[in-house]
Amino acid sequence: MLVLAPAAVAVAAKPKPKALQLRSTSLGRVLVDSHKRTLYMLTADGRNSSSCSGTCASIWRPAAAPKKPKKPKVAAGLKQRKLEVIKRGDGTRQLAYAGHPLYRFSGDSKPGDVNGEGIQSFGGTWYALARSGAAVTGAQAAPPAPAPAPGPYGY
Repeated sequence: MLVLAPAAVAVAAKPKPKALQLRSTSLGRVLVDSHKRTLYMLTADGRNSSSCSGTCASIWRPAAAPKKPKKPKVAAGLKQRKLEVIKRGDGTRQLAYAGHPLYRFSGDSKPGDVNGEGIQSFGGTWYALARSGAAVTGAQAAPPAPAPAPGPYGY
């Protein structure tokens, strides 16, 4: 009797989420990580150089670069050439975009939160990043509210 082995079943591997993506928030579309958590920059950092360690890094967690691939990918709408993997002082790898080391804020509890925006601590100010890699400041975040229309008495 001839026994045939069952045919190999081809299973498509689920694609890994891109290391950097864009998400709509109350600040507009900002950079997020593969878990859709807002990413921030610190104005005190140097170009592709993190100054945040110790207590700072426990509150503002560095956006860790995945071990594989060595050069992570970005989602549509972002520029691959702006993504860098930098080496931190402790030897770990961190994502940077447009020269800004990236961090997640411990006060953001779910995707879409932007509670770290504009906080001044650890020698600088923390901002979410726009698609361009520029800081999203309050002026960019939301247009000013229109002036109220005058009441029936002209004031």
